Amino acid sequence: MKIVPIPCLEDNYAYLIVDEATKKAAAVDPVEPEKIIQAASEIGASVNAVLTTHHHWDHAGGNEKMGLLIPGIKVYGGSIDNVKGCTDKVENGDKLSIGNEINILCLHAPCHTKGHISYYVTGKDGEDPAVFTGDTLFVAGCGKFFEGTAEQMHQSLCVTLGSLPKPTRVYCGHEYTVKNLQFALTVEPENEKIKQKLSWVQEQRHKGEPTIPSTIEDEFETNPFMRVDLPELQAKVGATSPVQAIGEVRKRKDNWRGPAAVRESML
Repeated sequence: MKIVPIPCLEDNYAYLIVDEATKKAAAVDPVEPEKIIQAASEIGASVNAVLTTHHHWDHAGGNEKMGLLIPGIKVYGGSIDNVKGCTDKVENGDKLSIGNEINILCLHAPCHTKGHISYYVTGKDGEDPAVFTGDTLFVAGCGKFFEGTAEQMHQSLCVTLGSLPKPTRVYCGHEYTVKNLQFALTVEPENEKIKQKLSWVQEQRHKGEPTIPSTIEDEFETNPFMRVDLPELQAKVGATSPVQAIGEVRKRKDNWRGPAAVRESML
């Protein structure tokens, strides 16, 4: 299983998931179709499926053109998410495949949108699995609660995605990691894992490199939204339950304007 991240628009990621034996590939959220098809051509792969995480234009906006450029391509999307260009609707638990060796499990992860789907992908024995989380789970963050509740986001992050194997690689929909970790430090200023990862991601971005993938294990150590089951984090935000805590952390993130040094430089 080969995974190719493809930066799109200002800060989006699309991805190719390639079965290396057959060179068949699926494209995740191919908002810039020509760029995705070119990337596939460069590695000798042929795209025959689109996996759409959710209906927002910066994720589903390339679907119809993918259908024009690759006649007969299957475009998958959540059954209740009204995904543009969708040919095949999927539900929680549905299974798909790419080529001979890649299997995909569709996971309903609502809140950012009501029909948001994450795609859990497994390859040959010995390969770490991967999950494509769109705008539900970011590295060190999560999506805004546009169409759902704190209870739904807790279920999506901490139960649905949190139950995946810890080495599962996390490929999200945007490059938001630096700001996410800077915010995470406002919640847990003493968390050494967050400090270490922030240093690494700042170096990555300075070099123009991506900060994905993360892992489920890493998110439980550094992502405040996935640490809300911990009583010590609940106490830091004045909450008495995981759901109350995730709602409070989201509220703080929505009102956060960045590190003080950054704000002062804009005065």
